[in-house]
Amino acid sequence: MNVYRIITDTSANLELELLERRGIAEIPFSFSIPEKGGDALYCPDFSAFDSKAFYDAMRSGTRVTTSQITPAQYAEKMRPLLEAGHDILFIGMSSGVSGSFQAGMVAAAQLRAEFPERSIELIDTLGASLGEGLVVLRAAELRDSGIALSAAVHLLSDYRDRICQVFTVDNLKYLCSTGRLSNAKAAIGNILNIKPLLKGDGEGKIVNFGKVRGRKHSLRAIAEQYREYVVDAANQTVGIAHADCIEDANTLAELISEIAPPKDILTVMYEPVTGSHVGPGTLALFFVGKKGFRQAKS
Repeated sequence: MNVYRIITDTSANLELELLERRGIAEIPFSFSIPEKGGDALYCPDFSAFDSKAFYDAMRSGTRVTTSQITPAQYAEKMRPLLEAGHDILFIGMSSGVSGSFQAGMVAAAQLRAEFPERSIELIDTLGASLGEGLVVLRAAELRDSGIALSAAVHLLSDYRDRICQVFTVDNLKYLCSTGRLSNAKAAIGNILNIKPLLKGDGEGKIVNFGKVRGRKHSLRAIAEQYREYVVDAANQTVGIAHADCIEDANTLAELISEIAPPKDILTVMYEPVTGSHVGPGTLALFFVGKKGFRQAKS
C-alpha cells in the first residue's frame, strides 16, 4: 500500500526530533539579519537555536528580514518522494499572511504534470506556529491509523476550521512594521500600556478583536476566549507559543487548566521567522473550539 508522505514548513513550530519520529518532512523558511551581512539563515531545528539571544537582539533594535519558500525549494523536497512512488500531503503556513503557500501550489501544479500517476494534496492551515503544527500532528495521526489521503484532506480541512488562534504582543511596533497598525497607534498604545487581542480569522489573516491595559489582563483575556470557545478540552492537545516569555506561557497554562484541563499542553518558543514578525514577548494560544471563533467579533 502506498503510504503518503507528509511535508510541512518550519512555521509549524515543531521540533525536528518530533517531526522525524512522526515521519514528517520539513521545508525551512529563511531569515536574515542585514547588519550581520544579510546572508540567508535557516533554522530547521529551532530546539538547537539560541532563541533568547535572537529575541534579546530584537529588543536591542536588531532588524530581521524573512523570505518566502520558492517553488523550486518545494519541488526539491517533493520530487524525490514522487520518484520513489509516494503521494504527498503538504500542510503549510496561512496564505493570509504569506505568499509561500501560493508558491507551493505552483510547484505542485508543475509536479502533477511530471508525475500524473501520483497525488499531491495541499492544505492551507490558515494559521502559523502551532495553529499550523496542530494540523500537522493530526495529519500524522490520521495517516498512521490508515486513513486514505483523500479522506484525510477532508477531515483535516474540518479540523483546521476548528482551530482557534488567539494571541497578544508585548510591543506594538512589530505589528506596525508588518502593516497591522499605524505608527501613531503603535506609539500611543505603547505609552498607555495597551495590549491588543489578536486572532486568525476565516481567511487566515491576523485581526484585532479587542484590547486591554496591562500584560496580566491580556493573559486573562486569552484564557477567557478559551473558556468561551474550547470544545472537549480533556481529549485534545492545546498549544502555547511564546517569544521568550516562558513565565507568561506557564501562567497561561495554569489559567486554562483551571478552566478546562486539556489532555496535554504543548509549549514552544516561537521559531525565528514567525517570531520576527510578531516580536519578543508575544504569547499565543491554540486549541480546538467552536467553528464560529474565526468570525466572532470578540
